Amino acid sequence: MSSRYPTPVTPTRTRIGWIGIGVMGGAMASRLISAGYALTIYSRTASNAAPLLSLGAKLAASPSDLAASTDIIFTMIGHPCDVRNLVLDTLLPSLTPNTVIIDHTSSHPALARQIYHSALEKNCYSIDAPVSGADIGAKEGKLAIFAGGDAEVMNWLKPLFDVLGKTNYMGSAGKGQSCKIANQIVVGCNLVGLSEGLVFAEKAGLDKEKFMEAVRGGAAGSMAMELFGKRMIGRDFRPGGFAEYMVKDMGMGVDEGDEVVVLPGAALSKQLFCGMVANGDGKLGIQGLITVIEKINGIWG
Repeated sequence: MSSRYPTPVTPTRTRIGWIGIGVMGGAMASRLISAGYALTIYSRTASNAAPLLSLGAKLAASPSDLAASTDIIFTMIGHPCDVRNLVLDTLLPSLTPNTVIIDHTSSHPALARQIYHSALEKNCYSIDAPVSGADIGAKEGKLAIFAGGDAEVMNWLKPLFDVLGKTNYMGSAGKGQSCKIANQIVVGCNLVGLSEGLVFAEKAGLDKEKFMEAVRGGAAGSMAMELFGKRMIGRDFRPGGFAEYMVKDMGMGVDEGDEVVVLPGAALSKQLFCGMVANGDGKLGIQGLITVIEKINGIWG
């Protein structure tokens, strides 16, 4: 990598492109701008780009134009089919040699491997780097980043990842995505337990805030509780990540895993998130899972 990239990543010389400026992507891109990097962004809806443009970003006319004029491209979009269409069909044909694609989307490990090999055929590189930490972690630069791909490329990209959070190199292409699926299984099951604990506390006549304060320092405490407990109690279901994406993420482990693994807890958690989507709440934050448990128990918020 050093022979291909003699110049380190720096704000003054590295051209960055960013596609996917929703709740998470927008916060992550703004951190790079605040760190001094020049960003070119693309958005299908130009008005959505206004906050980043006000910070100094430039707006590309198309993904292809963005790809042709940048050294490193970040993507943070919705579903594996979106990644396939954007990266394989649109970006890769327009890349110049030695361009790096960093996909932060929670996607399928097999697709990440396909993108990796397709990029190599163009003398380019790809890193699958899904994240965890919700909108708060994105805003504060405290995301957990699960990265798969060439270690040498990862080391070259470290100045950028350090702005966004803590990078965990998981191994070869696709390993970052596999780690994110496992992460979502743990998060989803944690949210089921947290939701049920809060509903039980309410039914038992406990003050829910006192309950959470009492247990957070013991074995029941978790990052899920720290991130989402007060939001659940306060009925704040604004999304850091959409509930419908949990169905997608957990489904890649339960329904489409690379290995045959029996995951009964994950399967149940996925079905409860499916219940949120069926109730019309798929665009709420994942902390809205408590509404499904409430409805099962005759509580209507």
